[in-house]
Amino acid sequence: MLSERIIAGPDCVAEGAAFLAAAEPRFAAALELTGTLPLRRKKDGFEPLLSAIVSQQVSVAAAGAIWGRMKAARLTGPRKILRASEEELRACGLSRQKIRYARELAGAGIRFGPLREAPLEEVVGTLVAVPGIGRWTAEIYAMFSLGRADVFAPGDLALQEAVRLLFELEARPGERVLRDMAAAWSPWRAVAARLLWAYYRVVKEREGIR
Repeated sequence: MLSERIIAGPDCVAEGAAFLAAAEPRFAAALELTGTLPLRRKKDGFEPLLSAIVSQQVSVAAAGAIWGRMKAARLTGPRKILRASEEELRACGLSRQKIRYARELAGAGIRFGPLREAPLEEVVGTLVAVPGIGRWTAEIYAMFSLGRADVFAPGDLALQEAVRLLFELEARPGERVLRDMAAAWSPWRAVAARLLWAYYRVVKEREGIR
């Protein structure tokens, strides 16, 4: 049985936020600005991973627009992706590289059910074996689709910028530095990520993640 804490509802997020505010005064101050943090739970399986691929290296607004066109065209399932022509996928806004990644994912045959009970590193290892899925995508999937409470995504630029601002650093912390910082926020690193994205939205007046 999985021993990791799962974020199942708003009460879990509130518990994590209270823990972080008690442990770090800067988080307490950030929470006063952000208010209640969002749950951000999504279903698991193929679709959220495809959505994450769509979101790579584009703005939140652009990713939302592309994903909206894909949903309208009913191109969000593995069989549909494999059967669609390149022209159909490009018409939705996918680049040639993302079309390749989408097809790699569609043909990977990932068994999503067992990932719900798998240790985090097994989840990450399974997903990053697919071309086009890096550690960021795998960690975001574990955080939102599997509800893991103690996963972080230090490669995320919005998180890096939010930490720079909140902790008054001279420069954005790199992925390794931020991963080390986030160790202090265990066992609620996924709630810390939600708080930092919410803080980013307030201070930057734009979304950091879709």
